[in-house]
Amino acid sequence: MNNRPPSPRYPRRTVRLAALAAAVGLLVTGCSVLGTDDDSSGSDTAGAAGSGRMKVALVTHGDEGDAFWDRVKRGAEAAAEKDGIDLTYVSDPEEAGQAELVRNAIRDGVDGIALTLAKPQAMKGPVGEARKAGIPVVGLNSGIDAWKPAGLLEYFGQDETVAGRAVGDKLNDLKAKHALCVVHERGNVAVEARCAGVKKTFGGTTENLYVDGTDMRAVSGIITARLRQDSTIDEVVTNGAAYALTAVEAVKEADSKARVATFDLNEDLVDAVRAGDVQFAVDQQPYLQGYLAVDALWLYKENGNISGGGVAPVLTGPAFVTKTNAASVAGFAAAGTR
Repeated sequence: MNNRPPSPRYPRRTVRLAALAAAVGLLVTGCSVLGTDDDSSGSDTAGAAGSGRMKVALVTHGDEGDAFWDRVKRGAEAAAEKDGIDLTYVSDPEEAGQAELVRNAIRDGVDGIALTLAKPQAMKGPVGEARKAGIPVVGLNSGIDAWKPAGLLEYFGQDETVAGRAVGDKLNDLKAKHALCVVHERGNVAVEARCAGVKKTFGGTTENLYVDGTDMRAVSGIITARLRQDSTIDEVVTNGAAYALTAVEAVKEADSKARVATFDLNEDLVDAVRAGDVQFAVDQQPYLQGYLAVDALWLYKENGNISGGGVAPVLTGPAFVTKTNAASVAGFAAAGTR
């Protein structure tokens, strides 16, 4: 799912990734080693062209500088190093741009593609073209209801409806009455599914608040204004760590008694949970999503394996991070793997 902090649409950039030491250990310890040097060919690439190794493209809808997508990429890099894969990571938050990146990967003759389906309809054509070219495609992060109809081999991520229902249940346990679910990207199937899931199980009132996630100042202002308009709102649920931290400040600005909870986390968000400023976070484990997606393509090529048998997704969440267990996650979050 796209949980991005505000940033303008950016030109694609290229980074050639150095070897990641002890890649298998990274998945367990949450530590990572990354070396880069920039060039201008338009992608983030591991390994050298013409090496004879398996080539995999990871294409997402993430924004540059978003800690969430950095974690996805780090997991993918760790798997690529372990498996001896030349990995190219590219992204575009616009569906047309993402679709073109997939087509670029097909033209480059990659051996496998991992991609996100935040806007499934836009990816239908490119996925079909990849299949026609004999390139296996797996999904991750967004599109759990769309990956099989789209013809993908496997899917790795969180069932966002299940995660939303779990949040609704938790709000019931916390005796909340009126929840504001902040949607920072209209039409993103994962974000919409989360808020819909909250509404299905939460016994109180749930309302969606649509904001432009690329303008954090506006996000803060809209949340503040809504809280001032309705003092019965006692819970703000966001769909990303950056939005949760902004919501904490908005609650203070509005002089509201509302509490804040969120989907997804980063280092600062874990600190906020430990401090009690955020009640809890739902962790879908983005590092694991990137790792499993790349590793799955290697396993398919080397041994014909299909995780989930091609009929069921491999779930990476939801897991709750609360004040009681945040300390155990903090080290991994600081290392950029949780």
